[in-house]
Amino acid sequence: MLKKYRIRLPLILLVIVCTSPGMTVEPDAVRDKLNDAWKVTWDRFYREDTHLFYDYLSSYEPGKELAHLPTKDEVLAQNPNECGYGTGMEDGMISAGVMLSLVVDRFAVTSEDEMRDHAKKVYLGIRNCVTEDGFVARAVCHEDLQCFYPNSSRDQYTHAVHGLWHYAKSPLCDEETRTEIGELLSRISDRMIRNVTPENNYDSLRADGSRDTRGISRMWNVNSHEWARLPMIYAATWDVTGDEKYRDLWRKYIREAIEKSKRVPTGESTYALLQMQISLELLAELEPDERLKADMEEIQAEIADVGRQRLRSAHGRLSQLDLTAVCGDWRTTAGLSAKGTYRPVWYAIRECGEAALTQLVNGQSLEATQRELLYDSIKQIDFDRVSSNGIFFLQAAYWKDRKSRQLKE
Repeated sequence: MLKKYRIRLPLILLVIVCTSPGMTVEPDAVRDKLNDAWKVTWDRFYREDTHLFYDYLSSYEPGKELAHLPTKDEVLAQNPNECGYGTGMEDGMISAGVMLSLVVDRFAVTSEDEMRDHAKKVYLGIRNCVTEDGFVARAVCHEDLQCFYPNSSRDQYTHAVHGLWHYAKSPLCDEETRTEIGELLSRISDRMIRNVTPENNYDSLRADGSRDTRGISRMWNVNSHEWARLPMIYAATWDVTGDEKYRDLWRKYIREAIEKSKRVPTGESTYALLQMQISLELLAELEPDERLKADMEEIQAEIADVGRQRLRSAHGRLSQLDLTAVCGDWRTTAGLSAKGTYRPVWYAIRECGEAALTQLVNGQSLEATQRELLYDSIKQIDFDRVSSNGIFFLQAAYWKDRKSRQLKE
């Protein structure tokens, strides 16, 4: 039985100094750490040629941080696999979606004009990964800026669409770019219309049109945390383009999707719960039926409850790990594989941010105890020696929480 959705007002345990109406100053240690995190994100994890952010660092030596990225020949040979798992190119669109939402939220708090350029750069990375027929590549190769691993996933589509939608609705997005985003979303939705059929077992298919044997590109008839993905894509496309074709598809799938989403899968990974949550966030914001919207908000409240437990657990692991470790090159070591020693470090940092983000929906801010856990997670990291893209998620949670609190002031 779903719990009745409830709004929680956080207890103020941290002293905030008001400098002007609508603006607050966070504790110095947190603010300084966030400045370090922002600089490292752009200096080490981002490439200007691809406009993409990568999954991890394999060195702290300047110029060699991303030396592990696959060559053109390796990508074309699908080495080490058709998804590029473990190569650093695996989650390019997840990172881009998170970063684009982060920049939009940061601008809402700070009004920094420089965020316009940052948002455009992240957007260009996504644009470069959407093909003419609507396939969303995980990332493009830095050597030719064209080739990519042929097997994407619904995870990549989910974050890419969510980030594009947020950007299109923000004051950072100019009219020309908003029109381009509508075109990108239309390509993606049209791919879903063509491919997500019973004949294909609802698979959105690989780049070459073949079936995805791993099942990670199926968009319908899926697990409970995945049912909202397809109508979310159609709803976002309708909201940006105004094309009634996509609205009709959104309405065709939405009721069954929400009914099938009511069993919150508490055993799923936190990243899966976050993707479920952001899909519902978009759908709830656009939903005209108050009863259906209330159902979504009840599901979201249960996901947030799981997120509170996950943040406590992930935060507890941080002190037991060497957070300065780097990932080994996938060609010669276990790298990001679950069999290696690095993955727990990489994911504990990321999960803290993911778990916080699952709680930050429908204008909610973090409870005071959860905010303390987020802040302490940030403070534990030496951003001069951190190699996990989990720092994107920590920043995203920080700015979304700031935005939610500022709107309530």
